[in-house]
Amino acid sequence: MIGTFFKNGFDRSAVIVILLLVAAAIIVPVLSLYTSPTNPFHIPSYAVPLMGKYLTYALLALSVGLIWGYCGILSLGHAAFFALGGYAMGMYLMRQIGSRGVYGDPILPDFMVFLNWKELPIAWYGFQSFPYAMLMVILVPGILAFVFGWFAFRSRVTGVYLSIITQAMTFALMLGFFRNNLGFGGNNGLTDFKDILGFNIQAPETRAALFAASAIALIVAYIICKAIIASRFGKVLVAIRDAESRTRFLGYRVEHYKLLVWTLSACMAGVAGALYVPQVGIINPGEFEPANSIEVVIWVAVGGRGLLVGPIVGAIVVNFAKSWFTTGALAPYWLFALGGLFIGVTLFLPKGIVGTIAGQWDALKQRRASAEAEAGMSPAAADGPPGGRLNTEPAE
Repeated sequence: MIGTFFKNGFDRSAVIVILLLVAAAIIVPVLSLYTSPTNPFHIPSYAVPLMGKYLTYALLALSVGLIWGYCGILSLGHAAFFALGGYAMGMYLMRQIGSRGVYGDPILPDFMVFLNWKELPIAWYGFQSFPYAMLMVILVPGILAFVFGWFAFRSRVTGVYLSIITQAMTFALMLGFFRNNLGFGGNNGLTDFKDILGFNIQAPETRAALFAASAIALIVAYIICKAIIASRFGKVLVAIRDAESRTRFLGYRVEHYKLLVWTLSACMAGVAGALYVPQVGIINPGEFEPANSIEVVIWVAVGGRGLLVGPIVGAIVVNFAKSWFTTGALAPYWLFALGGLFIGVTLFLPKGIVGTIAGQWDALKQRRASAEAEAGMSPAAADGPPGGRLNTEPAE
């Protein structure tokens, strides 16, 4: 797969995307930490986690774009995997507070002391360790996705029916996490974080490092997705998207292919959630909202389904617009603007922003190549043989 990627998948567009993300991972922290506030290129410390949040959303959108754009699986429940990864990170951050909490308990988080819990729940064991927490960030969403996909894909649930049950899954998890007796903070969730790996989570240096980590995670995820799409496995995924029954009749175990890419996508969403939490400072059951999963689908559609860079662009563009809308007098009209954007893209840009631009660019190159081919025809070839007529006399 690696050799195929560097031969076929590592094209010019992939190089551009990776270089842009590497540049962002370097330039944003440098401009935030090492430039004067009076410098016109200075990035305030408060803006760094906001941009980092955009990158985590881009990673989440990429995970949905992989399964929807290349395998035809429309998930309306990826917010569940995102939130589970966020809760795993939040539990680690809560264990780092220790005796610095409001109630001063070195073991129990403040909300457990307030609710009169006597001991730490088993589910919280091990989260004082960063490696264990990072393992759970991947394992918990991955195991849930594997179990869900095992039953759904083996039962050949597809199309809108699969979308509905993914939405039911995230809604059920949301209701469960709202309960105080589940041990995850109930309605308030997990917040008031202090440190991560011993560093103050509010320090400008930590914020810059988290932004860089988000960019690196997005680069790694993009390379993995690009390698999959460029491989033989990726060609089978596209065949499943376009003609699942025909692919099955050719002898491919379709459910195995779908289960693998579905589980990988869930793990990517979990990593996105884990990077999201320390940058926004809170995780609560609201992240499980089915509306959040629907919004991710809009990001992918706006950017361009079927192109890996499309979800990244769509997530950043839509969330930047959301930040701009919701910080002023236009805040009450954001949902109307989002709905109008989705309808407009569906009607006038069915391939999304990136897909439309790519299509226009390809058409331009074809017209240019045709023009050059016509201009390159010799006059002799254009006018026929010398003398202006063919020699039709028989040879002696």
